[in-house]
Amino acid sequence: MAERRLRMGIAGLGRAFTLMLPTLVADPRVELVAAADPRADATRRFAADFGARTYDTVEALCADTDIELVYVATPHQHHAAHVATAAAHGKHVLVEKPMAITLAECRQMIAAIERAGVCLIVGHSHSFDRPILRAREIIASGAVGAVRMINAQYYTDFLYRPRRSEELVTEKGGGVVFSQGAHQIDIVRLLGGGRVKSVRALTGAWDGDRPTEGAFAALLTFDGGAFASILYSGYAHFDSDEICGGIGELGAPKDASQYGTARRNLKRAANADEEAALKNARSYGGADYPKRASVGGTTEDARWHEHFGWVLVSCECADLRPLPTGVMIYGDAEAHLDPLPRPRIPRAEVVDEIYDAIVHRRAALHDGKWAMATLEICLAVLQSAREQREITLVHQVAVQS
Repeated sequence: MAERRLRMGIAGLGRAFTLMLPTLVADPRVELVAAADPRADATRRFAADFGARTYDTVEALCADTDIELVYVATPHQHHAAHVATAAAHGKHVLVEKPMAITLAECRQMIAAIERAGVCLIVGHSHSFDRPILRAREIIASGAVGAVRMINAQYYTDFLYRPRRSEELVTEKGGGVVFSQGAHQIDIVRLLGGGRVKSVRALTGAWDGDRPTEGAFAALLTFDGGAFASILYSGYAHFDSDEICGGIGELGAPKDASQYGTARRNLKRAANADEEAALKNARSYGGADYPKRASVGGTTEDARWHEHFGWVLVSCECADLRPLPTGVMIYGDAEAHLDPLPRPRIPRAEVVDEIYDAIVHRRAALHDGKWAMATLEICLAVLQSAREQREITLVHQVAVQS
């Protein structure tokens, strides 16, 4: 039984909210009490599903005195302003990744949180995933020696899912580096100790109809000598879930017959307005969104843990491979699975961290300074590719115990 429930308001009822919704519905530590979104169909649906208050603006939501925690799930370019608004009203904040799209915005957000004396957690990112956290626990125990090398790669259809026009403009936070690189960078930073010294990267933008980065590869060098190679492609050809046991990113079995669906679906849109309409139709409250609120991720759904592609950590005494079912440990003499039970609630680790920070006043791992360090690397990937040189980092922080 939870000590109490956190009264949460939702700023933005888009795709990020729908991915967190099963968690927020199923976790007894959270109560959804209000939401704001400019789409009337979304707010009507929220009011009907939860018997909750709705607002037209984030400012009005944050002024609601019954809310203690605001989940900022608005587009990337609005995160800084909406976090500052929530903090000014004395609200704790969960903000989607990436934290912002500039380091100046990150500094403003951290300052606003510190002035208000409230908590800031940045996520969901896949570094919250239980198999990643378990791998970090194994490393921290000293049983496998120091981390020497990390390899992470993921091939998806990200670039061909319906997008608003700004999601295809890098300067507005579009492309795979901000939206997907933040996951991958968070993962390797957590496993490698957090403090990255430098980045050398290349990016790919190979489709003139989707004029932003659809792929990247980068080499990250850590304090202490470890290094990580990360690679991502969102061009909707090879699907890395094929080498992740046929389990999709959200932990459910992947239907191989759906190969190519993203590109086929996108052909239904003749222009940017029609593409945005496709996205809205699939979003919360839209015509193609399920007719009832989902509580997915329970045991009857037979889901495993979420993942973000293929990850291998080479340590002095063993290699570790996080999987949706646990962590494979490849030692000197044998390989075995350190198993994890199926998650009862998806992404419960996000609520664990928020709840501990607010109720138990424990320092958070995914706080503003951690997320700013991840964004610094996202920006360094873009800068390194643009200037064809190695970028030295200055805002990195270590993993909190």
